Amino acid sequence: MTPDVLVVDDDAMVRRTLLQLIREYGHEGVGVGTGEEALSQLARASFRLVLADVRLPGLGGLDLLREVRARHTDTSVVMITGYGSVEMAVEAMREGAQDFLIKPFGMARLGELLERILGVPAASASTSLAGIVTRDPRMATLLETATRVAQSAAPVLIQGESGTGKELLAREIHLRSRRKDRPFVALNCAAVPESLLESELFGHERGAFTGAIARRLGRFEAAHQGTLLLDEISETSLQFQAKLLRALQEGELDRIGRDQPVRVDVRIIATTNRCLRDALQAGTFRQDLFFRLNVVSLRLPPLRERPQDIPLLARYFAEKHRGANGSQGRELSEAAIQHLQRYAWPGNVRELESCIQRALLLCPDRVLQPSHLQIEPGLVATSAEAGTRSEMERRLIFATLERVGGNRSRAAEALGVSVRTIRNRLRQYREEAGVALAAPTA
Repeated sequence: MTPDVLVVDDDAMVRRTLLQLIREYGHEGVGVGTGEEALSQLARASFRLVLADVRLPGLGGLDLLREVRARHTDTSVVMITGYGSVEMAVEAMREGAQDFLIKPFGMARLGELLERILGVPAASASTSLAGIVTRDPRMATLLETATRVAQSAAPVLIQGESGTGKELLAREIHLRSRRKDRPFVALNCAAVPESLLESELFGHERGAFTGAIARRLGRFEAAHQGTLLLDEISETSLQFQAKLLRALQEGELDRIGRDQPVRVDVRIIATTNRCLRDALQAGTFRQDLFFRLNVVSLRLPPLRERPQDIPLLARYFAEKHRGANGSQGRELSEAAIQHLQRYAWPGNVRELESCIQRALLLCPDRVLQPSHLQIEPGLVATSAEAGTRSEMERRLIFATLERVGGNRSRAAEALGVSVRTIRNRLRQYREEAGVALAAPTA
């Protein structure tokens, strides 16, 4: 396969890791350590994408970006930046970068970016949007609605269980909007400690607090004239929600340590895996903020409610990940498809993709069988047997905690959620039961 991605980073370990991830997504890459080596590679071969660190020895990342944009107009550039370099990333977008990745970033974020810029083999489906493929009529209607509202500047609230594709849908709304050439910035509210959330979103001035050694732009300013995704908005505190509400109402924010407010122009998309109306009744979410965010409401149904999509998605992911670790040409047997359709999929589409990836690696033959899927028998059930979403979620959390000896951090990692989400769910269950639950270890 001809390499189509050029990775530029002076850290050899980072290069190796990125190249491995790129291969797992069915692409091939070449890694170099300096901007000068990158230009030399580009002079000899054509690359569709350059992934370049902002901070490089010699020819810096921004200078490399300018050279690539001037000499290789068909090549997309994505900048990689550290926690404290958001301002550089914003400057890179102004200079023509397609996007930027903030370290540390997950495999899913890189995969989405590769899919958006380089594409994946198409799957046959009645409706396809941003990798969301479906034959479900409700999903088709939802995607049509998302396409229509994309052109407006109205806030969008996307609700759905973990793994249903909320961030994927949010990114597609941005790409179909008038802001598509401006930044798309995402913040997982549950992944940032409460004490740092305000600084992460609004930024701070030098000396604003202990450790603030330089001025830092927050995600709001990084998304100026673009789109800001607030993921897991339901996991924030009432105090933080009040500050967020003011920024949305006034179109300005208070950078920590700055006397004057900063004007911002940002389109907000918020996502949550909880029912915000339930949070309103419980008093954990502000009503005024809910009405501000809930201008356009989209609900992604869980996978167990769209069983006709399971074979479609399974074959789509098998095609998407073909070529990884020599897995070309794998097909799913009818028995494997039936096995997939009997599973309740608490992790939804994300879990299905991981399942297919794993099966591709484990299958020594051309045809995938039920044994290659490694679905736990105790979790195979019809949607009726699975009960309600909240009951399934409760059972899954407690089963996972029991499996990891009560360790919340390990349970959160296994479930693909934050420790804060686990802690909030346990508090919710305790309040509902009116009894004290055994305190799992941190």
